[in-house]
Amino acid sequence: MAKRVIVVGAGIVGASIAWHLAKAGAEVTVLDAGEEGGLATRNSWGWINASWGNPEPYFRLRQHSMQEWRRIGREVPGLSVNWCGGLIWDLEPAALDAFAREHKSWGYGIKRVSRSEILRIEPNLKSVPDHAYHVAEEGVAEPLAVSRAMLAAVAAQGTTILPHTRVKWLVEEKNRITGVMGEEGPLHADEIVLAAGAGVSPLLNSVGIKLRLTAPPGLLSHSKPAPELLRGLVMTPGLHVRQTAEGRLVAGTDFEGADPVDRADEMARELHAKVQALVAGAEAVEFDFHTVGYRPTPADGFPAIGRFRENLYVAVTHSGITLAPAVGLFAAQEILDGVRDPLLKPYRPNRPQLS
Repeated sequence: MAKRVIVVGAGIVGASIAWHLAKAGAEVTVLDAGEEGGLATRNSWGWINASWGNPEPYFRLRQHSMQEWRRIGREVPGLSVNWCGGLIWDLEPAALDAFAREHKSWGYGIKRVSRSEILRIEPNLKSVPDHAYHVAEEGVAEPLAVSRAMLAAVAAQGTTILPHTRVKWLVEEKNRITGVMGEEGPLHADEIVLAAGAGVSPLLNSVGIKLRLTAPPGLLSHSKPAPELLRGLVMTPGLHVRQTAEGRLVAGTDFEGADPVDRADEMARELHAKVQALVAGAEAVEFDFHTVGYRPTPADGFPAIGRFRENLYVAVTHSGITLAPAVGLFAAQEILDGVRDPLLKPYRPNRPQLS
């Protein structure tokens, strides 16, 4: 008999877990308090990389997931990733060179490029340094589009997807989690997967489990659509910018986007002005809107993935865009076959740092 699994959260991580479970034969139901595609996901910059904040074990997990993106791109109808490459010079020169040496020694495809090579890669940049680094294997996923493509593939396999379905608490019987309590009553399953970002912690609290999460805000500016001005990702000091599939220039101050405090629109317009100063042709491109995303992040900054109890699985990570394919694959293997991938070893959710 197929294992019945409820996945709480229809962002990119929940969608990937649901798709891998359904593909492996599980009977899956996906619940989300909001729209399909999730909340944090739709406000993400969309960068797929292994460049950020990495001790080597975390780098290996991210690098593996970059490979899984290529697999899932072949398997999920309508899912598209733009392997556009990324230019990086957002650190002081000595720190940038040290970062590049370290990642190159780990096998990352990072290459030093001269000023003339930078301009061959991105000819519309007005101001560039004497050298930077380029990673041709990095890419971009349009976050909401890829989440919805995965959910559509899940639905095509018979999965039930219930948006606008708030889970109030976990249902516990004799120290076993048997389901979730929705607005219209309980739903039961053999396994419960919590992939609802910042919403995971209060659900765990309902059965006496503590998981320390933060949800720092990140602001992004979005221009009106424009002709192609950038080919890939550009990471400069104080400004990260890319162009979306529909032509919008999307910018943040760093990997995660700025903290908007109480002046989100003003800060977004300042970001857009920096884009106009950096990119030739952007001077006439108008600012359109800003988004603020709240990034669910375990307290020590690293993923929380695995079981708290025999039938209660958790998947929370800030780097959801990069990690979603690997997390979905590994979670499905662990839930259905009891096999935990070695790359997840450091990231059990019940580690002391998160309690």
